[in-house]
Amino acid sequence: MTFLRHVLLFSLTVASISGFSADKPKKPDRPQPPTRLLDAPGAPNFTRLDGKPGVNPPVDAEGDFVIGPDYVAAPETKVVEGVPQGKVQQFTMESKDCKLFNPGIAREVFGTVDPKNPKTLIVETHPIDYQRFVTVYVPAQYVLGTAAPFIVGHDGPRGKPDMTLPHILDNLIAQKRVPAQIAIMISSGGGDAQGHERGREYDTMSGLYAEFIENEVLPLVEKNAGVKLTKDPEGRATMGSSSGGSAALAMAWYRTDLYHRVLTTSGTFVNQQWPFNPETPGGAWDFHSKIIPESPVKPIRLWMAVGDRDLLNPNVMRDDMHDWVEANNRMAKVLKAKGYHYQYVYCLNTGHGIGPARPQILPQALEWLWQGYSSAKAQ
Repeated sequence: MTFLRHVLLFSLTVASISGFSADKPKKPDRPQPPTRLLDAPGAPNFTRLDGKPGVNPPVDAEGDFVIGPDYVAAPETKVVEGVPQGKVQQFTMESKDCKLFNPGIAREVFGTVDPKNPKTLIVETHPIDYQRFVTVYVPAQYVLGTAAPFIVGHDGPRGKPDMTLPHILDNLIAQKRVPAQIAIMISSGGGDAQGHERGREYDTMSGLYAEFIENEVLPLVEKNAGVKLTKDPEGRATMGSSSGGSAALAMAWYRTDLYHRVLTTSGTFVNQQWPFNPETPGGAWDFHSKIIPESPVKPIRLWMAVGDRDLLNPNVMRDDMHDWVEANNRMAKVLKAKGYHYQYVYCLNTGHGIGPARPQILPQALEWLWQGYSSAKAQ
């Protein structure tokens, strides 16, 4: 046997063990999104704070800011000796016990463009059962029986709790920079985008998901954690990243009677709603293209961040409504034009979810989000 044949047989064996065959090439990685320039045509007029690691916009400032490209995790993200630590617990919800989202949905393939409407897809789905995790943080300062402010976070952990937000809240509450609040981190029904349960819950342009949380999740939080949650929309915040960000805004926009405060990172303000809704044909892209510009100002306070290498997905629809940077830039400009209270942070050298910028900016973002809230008034 020649040396070349030995090499060939060894390569085929390794390929077989690895799950690849010699005639099945590895699927190429998706290209990295390009860097979008902060001064590109159509971008907001940013105040530049870049080049100063660890520097964030002032907590009392509104408007558009640039930070990075190097980041320093805020000390509030760590456990600090002597700071009272809240309690974290977790419970699960089964789809069979759900009223609004039972059964769940999932798909096997992405879908094809609808020949009658290039703005949407034809997707074949099938019903599924799923389990949802709900993680609840209760601060040490919570007084039993009082109605507490709270924040709802999307894409909560499945399994072991993520302690990042609890640690930040422990420190901010102890420093009296935010009210003593309960954090409720809820996982989705699974999957992503059109045809999956997460897409149905997060990308739908309606108040349905807010109603699900109000009627099915919050009562269980109060029962299982032994707390009382405020009914005051000024004391209710919601936050999320990616489609969780568009879900957070939809909750406040369509149910302003329930939520007034919104925090998003890499918000999916793009055309990802499915099934197609003729009232909002562009999905969450319609927020900045027509809904907010054409509507009276609502009592919503919004903090946003995006990365300069955030998602750019032309996708099969080629609808020019899948650039996350462009969508967030447009959102900031519309909010400014309408006179909303907002802060928009453009994070250099980061991708989807703002990566290393998140532990630097999140404590400040939460403090900004709760500006103007009076716990005395709520109590």
